[in-house]
Amino acid sequence: MGEVGADENIPRFNRVASWHDALINPRFTSPQARNKRAALLLGGTLLVPGSAQVSAGNRRLGRIALTVTVVCWVLLLLVLLSALFWRTPLIFLATNGLTSPVVSICLVALAIGWGLLFLDALRLARPGLLSSKARTVAIVSTIVAMVVTSGGLGYTAHLLNVTRSTVGEIFGGGLPFRPVDGRYNIMLMGADAGADRVGLRPDSMTILSIDAKSGQTVTISLPRNLQNVPFPEDSPMHDVYPDGYNCGDECLLNAVYTDVTENHADVYGDAEDPGAEAMMDAASGALGIDVQGYAMIDMAGFEQLIDAMGGITIDVGGQVPIGGGTNELTGLPNPIDGYIEPGVQHLDGYHALWYARSREGASDYDRQARQRCVQTAMLKQLNPVNVVAKFEEMAAAGTQVVRTDIPQSSIGSFVDLAVQAQDYELVGYAAGPPYYDAMFPTYPDYDLLHADVAEMLANADGSEDAQPAPAGAASTTAQGTDSAGTTLALGGGLGSQALPVTRTETEGTTAPTELSENGTCSVP
Repeated sequence: MGEVGADENIPRFNRVASWHDALINPRFTSPQARNKRAALLLGGTLLVPGSAQVSAGNRRLGRIALTVTVVCWVLLLLVLLSALFWRTPLIFLATNGLTSPVVSICLVALAIGWGLLFLDALRLARPGLLSSKARTVAIVSTIVAMVVTSGGLGYTAHLLNVTRSTVGEIFGGGLPFRPVDGRYNIMLMGADAGADRVGLRPDSMTILSIDAKSGQTVTISLPRNLQNVPFPEDSPMHDVYPDGYNCGDECLLNAVYTDVTENHADVYGDAEDPGAEAMMDAASGALGIDVQGYAMIDMAGFEQLIDAMGGITIDVGGQVPIGGGTNELTGLPNPIDGYIEPGVQHLDGYHALWYARSREGASDYDRQARQRCVQTAMLKQLNPVNVVAKFEEMAAAGTQVVRTDIPQSSIGSFVDLAVQAQDYELVGYAAGPPYYDAMFPTYPDYDLLHADVAEMLANADGSEDAQPAPAGAASTTAQGTDSAGTTLALGGGLGSQALPVTRTETEGTTAPTELSENGTCSVP
């Protein structure tokens, strides 16, 4: 009998040791068994961290790791259940200034611990006893696994910190919003303070009216040239303009912001943005609803947000100039630097901004239709893959683009409603063409507008009787209707719909008019 020490000289009954002995000491096992052992130790660490240590290493360390693993699996299950059935507390944990740092620290600790377990599992695999090929596979597999697991946890912690910082910069504090008459009404304003303009003016004004139960969402566009806007009786501006905002040709809806900021800021006390508060009051008076919050979108930063998304794709209905219009400071026409051509176009931030704001050869209603189309494209094309891949860029752009009075405590509820809203088509409406005659903003009938908005919102309550038409039922170009109350379809592209509104004939509110080709578009 030869010397024991080489595999070929080991008696057969010694080489056929128990698998447990082989895990503890692989020196006297076959090369195939060593490879299998290394794979099990590393694979076990990937699926059940701590299992390698319990089987072949420091059992006390392994038991601690297994306990942490079980706790993490239970927490992950709770997170998944919360994401499916009750997202509000999950979003609160991710965005709250107190809990979010704790979660981030825990994720970093788990990332470090898992990485150390992988390194210990590689040590226990005895790379020196493996064949050259198996050794390379084990080392590379360990590195890849550490990048995926520890790196993934670390990156998640980083994104959580970015989210918390972004939310803290954009959203305010305070108690969450409560719905009024079963709806949340939020005013979106596109603010433009270009070099050729006097002051900041919110030229794009849209109310998002969201059903508090179903998430069914209606967008109501307000023309910037709406005149004689009444302020609700409980608004501080009602004392300043008791008969409505009727101080002359300059007193259009979009001038309220500048007027209040420069001349009446004190009436809103310590409000951070009295101009925005006055705009919400004006929208409430115009539509007969209670507007509870606002989000101001800086059109200059809007370009960065679109670029962060990777651009948007729109089917352009008519040629849209880049530039043009009149310089308000000099009274001279601005040059035209090019055109956005008709057809399906993938627009970067620069071209998307001009598509939304271009005035040359277009009415305000054309611009509003194009802006609604851009909003639809952004919502449709903002998919989870884009969010993850471009999250930091979008977050950085968001802090420059958006300011709002929506409290952090309302974010969870709104995210829940946004998910539910995917079951419905976006309903579009406007206080002007194509729903009303082009003279309506100049000679508005607010009683009629209040009645129409109330009926339209009642039809969009998310009930079974108000289910949206099948996809494609609404036209992708703007079209009018007669006073009998036929459905109005607005050119907002796929994913938008208009509900029927019964309207009586009154002076200045005849059958809705067509938009020009400059104001038609769709989202492929």
